[in-house]
Amino acid sequence: MMPLTTNPYDLSTLSEYQYYTDIQVNQMLEISQKSFRKWGKTPLKKRVKFIKNLIFVLTKKQHLLAEKCSQEMGKPLKQAIAEVKKCSLLCEFYLEHAEKFLQDEKISSDAGESFVTHEPLGVILGVMPWNFPYWQVFRFAIPAIIAGNTVVVKHASNVAECAQLLEELFKEAEFPEMIYQNLQISGSQVKNVIENPIIKGVSLTGSEKAGATVASTAANLIKKSVLELGGSNAFIVLEDADLDKAVPVAVTARMQNTGQSCIAAKRFLVHSSLYDEFLKRFTTEVKKLKSGNPMDEDTDIGPLARVDLAEDIEKQVNKSVDMGAKVIIGGRRNNAFYEPTIVVNVTSDMPLFNEEVFGPVAPVIAFDSFEEAVKLSNYSDFGLGVNIFTEDIEGIKEKISLFEEGAVFINAMVKSDPALPFGGVKKSGFGRELAENGIKEFVNVKTVYIAK
Repeated sequence: MMPLTTNPYDLSTLSEYQYYTDIQVNQMLEISQKSFRKWGKTPLKKRVKFIKNLIFVLTKKQHLLAEKCSQEMGKPLKQAIAEVKKCSLLCEFYLEHAEKFLQDEKISSDAGESFVTHEPLGVILGVMPWNFPYWQVFRFAIPAIIAGNTVVVKHASNVAECAQLLEELFKEAEFPEMIYQNLQISGSQVKNVIENPIIKGVSLTGSEKAGATVASTAANLIKKSVLELGGSNAFIVLEDADLDKAVPVAVTARMQNTGQSCIAAKRFLVHSSLYDEFLKRFTTEVKKLKSGNPMDEDTDIGPLARVDLAEDIEKQVNKSVDMGAKVIIGGRRNNAFYEPTIVVNVTSDMPLFNEEVFGPVAPVIAFDSFEEAVKLSNYSDFGLGVNIFTEDIEGIKEKISLFEEGAVFINAMVKSDPALPFGGVKKSGFGRELAENGIKEFVNVKTVYIAK
């Protein structure tokens, strides 16, 4: 049976395609390596100039890219457009800062002269997810390419047309041949690609299981890997929080992209003194969200990307209810649609607390002390980020180290920003994307020592 892509809104078939054979893949890798030999030696100033072309093409094809994203994985159109625009912002950021990030660093030592250079590694594999089909690829590929590497990308099978459009973007931006290639392969073929000696590193954004498999394969071959995996971010509303600020952010932090984000707020921890009022306001605002056709510009909540993903959410909610949780609003599934849902009476032994819930479901849990909030927040296998709302900014800054996370966002939702390092701890992965850290993940930091 040929693989195909399906519109999660109406379950219609969008396209059929064929996976590349192992022979085809090996030929593509050889071409990519050949391209690297030239690209890696191209002066940085010239490499960066191609990014200007890419920004132009992104802007020109913004609506085409957004519509394809909405069709293939159900992202509401206005959010899909925002995703494409964010890719342009990332390009602009590295256009401005890449030369500074990669310049030689003089080091004081006992040498007559010593410094560090940053040299590209070679061909880097990206294994990318469907939930942000453009942004996830750009935040891996752009810094890697600017650093002088070439990249090959195995994208999620349900966004095959988005994946093909990405390759076409680089061609239209007139990048040298095969700097970026779309590997149309199955998940079972990934291991062979990593094991190919041409591949010098791998970056994966995806599930904990996929990350463990990819990282172990890379580690066995002593190859660099970066993992951006799941998250179960706490959204903490402290006793002195301003609910006028917290509630609107809470809605976006949970429901954006229909809740399908690793950095979405997934556990709402609210001080008992504010619990009833927060729940009332939060429920009112969530009820205002419009579910429907993701191609409609006023849709807030689309279908989940696949029916089986909605079924997974349904099972997590139902099991938690069986254990004593109570659904306040929502809780029903229709094919790939799952209603925006708020659940109370959730305890730490329930799936809605101790598993990643990748959909529009918000458990709201009361706590009585700051120490309890920290304990509940850290009671997770994941450590991607935490949202904290408080008016005591200086006080919370002194307590940041208590949170076992890759990021702490105060009076704001956790987000990815080109200027800020992005990544997690524990089972949320390792390594960092974006900012200066991201562009240096796939380079050889070479020490040069010149004797006196």
